[in-house]
Amino acid sequence: MDRLTEMEAFATVVDQGGFTDAAKKMGISKSAVSKHVSSLEARLGARLLNRTTRRVSPTEIGLAYYDRARRVLNDAGEADALVTSMQSAPSGLLRISVATDFGVNHLSPVLGEFLREFPDITVNMVLNNRYVELISEGFDMAIRIGELEDSTLRARKLADTTKRMIASPAYFEKYGRPEKIDDLNEHKLLHYSNQSSGNVWKLAAPSGEKRQVRTAGWLTVNDGQSLLNAAISGLGIAYLPNFLYCEAEKEGLVQEAIPDLPVEMLGIYAVYPPGRFTQPKVRAFIDFLVQSFATKGPDTW
Repeated sequence: MDRLTEMEAFATVVDQGGFTDAAKKMGISKSAVSKHVSSLEARLGARLLNRTTRRVSPTEIGLAYYDRARRVLNDAGEADALVTSMQSAPSGLLRISVATDFGVNHLSPVLGEFLREFPDITVNMVLNNRYVELISEGFDMAIRIGELEDSTLRARKLADTTKRMIASPAYFEKYGRPEKIDDLNEHKLLHYSNQSSGNVWKLAAPSGEKRQVRTAGWLTVNDGQSLLNAAISGLGIAYLPNFLYCEAEKEGLVQEAIPDLPVEMLGIYAVYPPGRFTQPKVRAFIDFLVQSFATKGPDTW
């Protein structure tokens, strides 16, 4: 007899508490279940079940065997599900977390093409500027920018972007242009309120030395687009990723504040929960994003 079938019959008897219910569960006759269990006991040379007229229960050896057998059966079931899943067309609800700035400016514009290519997938894209816990909050994946925190999540890089200080020509005309980091103490800085470090900019000097700048400004906000709008209107200097301000720079609405400083590089990643295989809908979307952003960054947004 098939060893896996014997194992399944025995485990089902233990789960169901008897041969009759086990037979119903497996969709076979009670005598067939009994034969499978008897064959297993004969092959192992051990009694696995205590049988009485009123109840069936595992012996001490049977209980130990059940624990291992159930693991084997679960693994076998996962293996079957893996093959089925890997061969099936991507489908179902795909729940994504992405920072508002990147989602509005770069993810939203390509979603239509993705959904036309994969009509059986529906997308729920949540725009926010906080760190979400993917598994506990029910997300399939997230787009994250910058250095990734130590995590068990899997990650795939989509592109790079630079981060620079920018302001409008009108601001520089009115307040002057800073020439070095220390000059920022005399300027109006526009701060991003969701930074873990608070209203502090961490900059690299031309020597490579890491510097911190803390200066009050007219505006602190948790949205990069609002900071860009404030910079364009002349309210101060903002420290933003290139993917956000690149069009405004091309149009001459903003300029770099201190061009001689080393450029900060930020990675843009798709992150998703760990596992022995990636869901087809997640794999399809990440592959699509890699292709969509292949020509992007660091300064070509």
